[in-house]
Amino acid sequence: MSEDHELEGRNTPVFERGTDGPKVIVAGVDGSDSSWRAAAYAAGLARRQRSLLALVYVQPIAMAGTAGLGVPMAEATSQIAEEIVAQVREASDRLGEDFQLRWEFHTFSGDPFSGLAQAADDLRADAVVVGASEQAGHRIIGSLAVRLVKAARWPVTVVP
Repeated sequence: MSEDHELEGRNTPVFERGTDGPKVIVAGVDGSDSSWRAAAYAAGLARRQRSLLALVYVQPIAMAGTAGLGVPMAEATSQIAEEIVAQVREASDRLGEDFQLRWEFHTFSGDPFSGLAQAADDLRADAVVVGASEQAGHRIIGSLAVRLVKAARWPVTVVP
């Protein structure tokens, strides 16, 4: 039976994740050591697979009890985003033209899970890469990585 005949009666999807390897890899970055390791891992994977690397930083929203701290918090998170972009550009320049990598930087406001999920969905990510949580409390209530895996919408790699 020919492949064309087998597909004749099916509705072929407009978009299929991972068909020819990852086309878009989303990496969550927040300035922590584990997120930099995750970004480096994702960059290597993106370079080898000739994928687009989408670095995503989610700016936390101030809690209701810290409303008076909103402006300094917004400035701090904007500064973190600027530092992340500067560090990524510097690393790209250092590696030179031999290290061909297409990358973008995206920033969202909100909680990290919602921001990364939105980015992965919007960009039609084939994979999501995050650093392992460095916070002890996440062993009890669950980490970002666990929430992403439970969402079951993309392959998730957790880098220690």
